[in-house]
Order: sequence, then C-alpha cells, then structure tokens
Amino acid sequence: MLQRLIFVSSVQKELQQERYEIRDYVHGDPLLNKHFTVFLFEDMPPEDRRPDEVYLEMVQKSDIYVGLFGSKYGKPNAGGVSPVEQEYLCAREHAKHRMILIKEMDASARDSRMNALILKAQNEVVRNEFSNITKLIESIYTGLVSYLEGQHIITTDPFDAAVHAEAAMDDIAPDKISWFLKRAREERNYPLSENTPPADALRHLDLIHDGHLKNSALLLFAKQPQKFFIQAETKCLHFHGTTVAKPIPSYQIFKGTVFDQVDAAVDFVLSKLNRSVMPQSNSPASAVGYEIPYMAIREAIVNAVAHREYTSNAAVQVMIFADRVEVWNPGSLPAGLVPESLRSAHSSIPKNLHLATPLYLTHYIEKAGTGTLDMIALCTKAELPEPDFKQNGGQFVVTLWRNWLTDEAIKELLLTDRQQEAVRYIKINKKIANADYQKLFSISKPTASRDLEDLVVKGVLQKIGVTGKGTYYVLRLKGLIKGSKGSSPKSQKIPGNNKGLTKGSGVSSQNGIHMGHSKSPKTQGVIKGSKGTLPKASSHKKKNSKQDVNKTNRTSRHGAMKPSKSRKLKRTVKAAKKAPKKQSKNK
Repeated sequence: MLQRLIFVSSVQKELQQERYEIRDYVHGDPLLNKHFTVFLFEDMPPEDRRPDEVYLEMVQKSDIYVGLFGSKYGKPNAGGVSPVEQEYLCAREHAKHRMILIKEMDASARDSRMNALILKAQNEVVRNEFSNITKLIESIYTGLVSYLEGQHIITTDPFDAAVHAEAAMDDIAPDKISWFLKRAREERNYPLSENTPPADALRHLDLIHDGHLKNSALLLFAKQPQKFFIQAETKCLHFHGTTVAKPIPSYQIFKGTVFDQVDAAVDFVLSKLNRSVMPQSNSPASAVGYEIPYMAIREAIVNAVAHREYTSNAAVQVMIFADRVEVWNPGSLPAGLVPESLRSAHSSIPKNLHLATPLYLTHYIEKAGTGTLDMIALCTKAELPEPDFKQNGGQFVVTLWRNWLTDEAIKELLLTDRQQEAVRYIKINKKIANADYQKLFSISKPTASRDLEDLVVKGVLQKIGVTGKGTYYVLRLKGLIKGSKGSSPKSQKIPGNNKGLTKGSGVSSQNGIHMGHSKSPKTQGVIKGSKGTLPKASSHKKKNSKQDVNKTNRTSRHGAMKPSKSRKLKRTVKAAKKAPKKQSKNK
C-alpha cells in the first residue's frame, strides 16, 4: 500500500518531545501506519550536504506538511528567514497539504517574527491550538483521517460505491464497455448504444463520482482489476474424492472482471461434470445436459461473485467433489436473512448494489430475490436434493449435490458400514462389479452378492447386465427429495435405448444425464410395482433358467466356505433352487 510522507517542521530543541510523540503515534496507530510515514530531520543519518538543501528537498517530496509553532522563531539565514519559515514557504509553493498546530501561550511570550509567521499562516489555512501532548495527538489524528477521507483513501461508503483515489480512465478497457452495452441492449433494452464513450457510459451507470472511478467500475470494466484488488479472484479446485485432499488433480485461479470470472468458473465446473448429448427433432444441433443443471451452477457462482465481501482478503472458491459442488464466498447474509430464509420468497438485498445493476442489465442476475429459489426448483426438477445453504464462520457456502445420495440420505437408508463405503467407492469410480466388492472388503462372493442386491432393493444401485463378467452396478440417478424424511427412493425407469449417450458413456437417465465411462450393454426393462425396480430377466434367460440354477450351485460349491460349514450359504443355494419355480408361475 502506498504510504504518504509527513514532514514535521518546528524549532527542534523547543518542541523535541512533541515531534517524537507525533512520529511514534502515527507509526504505532493501526490505521495511520498503513497510510503514513513521518520524517524528522534528526532521524536522518549524517550526509555531506547542507542542512537546508536536505530539509527543503524533503518538504518537496512530502505529501503533508505539519508545522508546530511555539515561542521561538529559529536561527535565520543570511536573508533573515529561519528554517521553520523556509519550510512553510516551500510547502506553500509546492501546494502541499498543510496542518498548522500552535502551542497555546500569550502572544507576548513569542518571538515577534514567530507571531508574524503565525499571522501569515492563519490567513491561508485553518490552524489548531494545543496545550498538551494529548490535545496535539487528537488534532493530528483528526487532521490525518480527514485527509484520507478527502483523498477517497478511506470512506464510510459501501465498498462498491467508494471511489478509488489512484485509478484513472486509462485503466478502463473500452472493449469491455462496448461488450457490456451491446449485451445490455440485447437483454434488457438498455438505452445506450455500444458506441457510447466509456466515460459517458460509466456516468450513466453511476460508476463515477467527482471525476473519480468507483471501485465497482474497476471490478466490472478495468483492464487489470487485480492491479487494484488482488483479492478479487475466483479459485476453482477439482478433487476425485469426497474430501479436500492432496494432490489436487485440477486447480485454476481465474482473474479479470467479474464477468470474466463467472464465465470461466462456470466453464471449469461444467468440464468436470458428467454430461449427455440429446438429439432434438426440431433442430440439427443436439442439446447438452449436465448431471447438475447448468443454470443452477451459474446462479450459485454469479451470486458468490456479486454478493461477496470485497474488503476480505479471501477469494471466491469453487470446489468440485465426487458427490457435490461447493461454492464459498467471503461474507455473510444481509441482516434479517438466515440460510433457511433462502428457501422461501424473500426480498433482494444486494451486498454490492453498484455491481448488481450491470450484472442485472446483462442478465447474469435478476435482482428479484429469486436466485436461490431458482436453484432449488432446477435441482428438484432434475430429481436431485435441494441445495444446501449455510454460514461457515466468515464464509457463506452453497452446496449443489451431484446425486441424491447425500450423507443424510445414506443414514436414513440404514446401510451397513461396508455398503456406505461401497457407495463412496462408486461415487469416485462410477461403478462397481461383484469382484470389485469382494476384493474391496475381502469377503466371499455370496456375501458380496447379498450386499449388492440389498442396495438394489433399497434403490441405491442399478444393476447393469444379468450375469457374468460384464455385470456391474451404478448409482441410481433418482432418489429422495430433501425433506421427505423416511420416504423410499423414487424408482427410475431405465431408457429402452441408449440414444443421446456420448461415445463410451454409461447409463443415461430420462433427463439426459450421463453417468460412468464404460460401455453399457443393452439396458433391461423394469418390473412395475416392484420395491427395488429390479431388472426383468430377458427371454433367453427364462429359457435357460435350469442351466442358471446349476451354474449357481456350482458357484456356491466352489465358494470360500463349504456348504456343510455355512448355514448362510445353504440358505443362498436353497433360495437359488426355488427361483425357477417362481419364474414358471409367472409364465
């Protein structure tokens, strides 16, 4: 941060303590030491130069001149002018900000030449008097804070409405203004044309005050916004698992304007999600569907960038896990709103109003308090759980679920520890085969089969294939809707063909969601009304049901445990022998 130089002028020996008190106070104050440094002539190391050359040079370099006038005038030079008056005249000549502080005493106790200097100064600037060190420090603090406010260095205005003292129109990118005007005209019928001069466009948006650019103008249209606000960036991270863990497979930091950051972050998330391409009868172009609705992702990210606390050193952070996407932004909800309020109709209270207006005009947001409701509706329509909203210390967090199997839903299904671990495995690896399950938990094939079948019955898994090495299990795409505590998962009808799947894709739901990366066999039908929506047996399977029973018996006999030593295995074999009788009844 740029520090302003304060030059303290006085007769050194007379006001030595006051000079030191000013220096030590400014350098020790949490606010002032960020913005100022104090120069005292006596702090300089020895130099082979005339003293008057040095102190007059430092006056010229300073931003603020502080004159402490007491009773003594000081030793005059050949022209009859003392160093104190020379410094004052130099500050006036170079238009420095002057603060004159006069020590209280009877005028008769002062040197007449000092009285003349005081009279000259008070006709040009406002002066204060001090009787002790406390009064002196109070005047110094008030004067310096007033200077910072006057220079727009500190302000009581909201961050986005405050002006930036060091920015100029040269820092604004004309092409970004033109893009905005064209987009706003198309989206909201904005009256200004894209050829409007940048300064006029910014004034129309109330992004300039007294010739100074507001912070929001820089965040929206600067050539290099991070030159002014290094913290204004969006970090995107992709993890293969369900927790934050190194190494991080993909990590990007996006800078630029708020528009640039939103677009880049959304693209990053979409590139990591499963997707499907669905042919359209009325268009040669195919529609792309994502496992999380595109607009829900965009809404979560644009809200984070628009409503974040820009005075925080933290960045917006987007994290993609195997089961969810989290969007973190520094700050908190406006007064009167709590996370649960976002699930019902509520008013729009923009954190950064001067940012929100251009985002509204370009159709990035609506400014109607509907953003979170839209996210909920989109996820519900896609048969995903509702998003989670929570305050986590100084961060507000939005969680979008990639599938219905949240930790809460898994608990309600009363899965065993082994089954819960299997679900986590599939979230990361997209599928699991019986052999994988056996190896993962060091168990027998019959035990693995019972666990997997139970997960199918409970609606957690979908079995792909009938028997053999090509058979595997994937997560069902539809399930519990948040808030339906204790309800059963919704059944999912598997499409009768694999239209719309990208090459090498796995299972696709009816809303075009792409899951998995291995080739899929022909999908099976569903027995309507069955609890777990088990796949139908194909016709060739029914004809060879007796062979399948014999095969099952052979598999059981060569399992990890001998039938004579395992009652559970006997029950498995017995159940398998009864299976063809049930099928013959259905025939």
